[in-house]
Amino acid sequence: MTEENKTADSNLLKNRFRGYYPVIIDVETAGLNYQTDALLELAAITLKMNDQGLLEQDQTYHCHIKPFDGALINPDCMKINGIDLDNPLRQAVAIAELDAITGLFQMVRRGQKQADCQRSIIVAHNAAFDQGFLMAAAARTGIKRNPFHPFSTMDTASLSGLMFGQTVLVKACQVANIPFDNKQAHSALYDTERTAALFCYMVNHLKQLGGFPHIAATE
Repeated sequence: MTEENKTADSNLLKNRFRGYYPVIIDVETAGLNYQTDALLELAAITLKMNDQGLLEQDQTYHCHIKPFDGALINPDCMKINGIDLDNPLRQAVAIAELDAITGLFQMVRRGQKQADCQRSIIVAHNAAFDQGFLMAAAARTGIKRNPFHPFSTMDTASLSGLMFGQTVLVKACQVANIPFDNKQAHSALYDTERTAALFCYMVNHLKQLGGFPHIAATE
C-alpha cells in the first residue's frame, strides 16, 4: 500500500477507532445510582471525519425524560442540575424513557451504518457514570439492538489528564481554548457540546502533531 493510500485510509472514521463509531453522551440525573435514580435529560452528538481526516460534530440528539415509575429523586442532586420537575414547560416536552432511548439508538445506528463502522462506543466525561445510566435505561425498557459496546468507553476525563494534566471538563476546555460558560454547565446538551469540542480537539491535535497514524519510536 502506498503512503497516499495509507493516509486516505486513516482519514476514514471507521479506521480511526478500530471500527468503532464514537458518540458523545451526557446525562442529567436525580442521583448517582443508575439502578434506582431517575434519568432526567439525555443529549448525544455523533461525529464525522472530513476529507483531511479531522473530526467534526455531526448530528445532535436531545430530550428531557420523565422519571420512570418508582424512581428516586435526590434533592441535593436536583439543586446541582437545576432541573425543576414541576416546571410546566419541562413537563410539556419530557418523554418516556422508552421513547428517549429508542430515538437515540435509531440516530446512532443510522450514523454507524453510514460510516461503515462495526459498533458504536460512548464518549463522555467520566464515562462510567453516563454509560451506567444509559445502559440501565435500555435494560429497564427492554430495548433490543443496543448499538453501544456493553462496557468499553472513551473517557475524556482520562484523555484530558493525559494530554493536558487536567481532568475537570471546564479546566480542560480552558487549556484547549474552548469557550466554557459555567452558567450553562449541568445542562446535558451544553455539556455534550463542550465534551464533543474537547474530544475533537484532542484527536485532531494529535493528528496535526504527526501522532496518527502512529509510528513507533526506534531505539
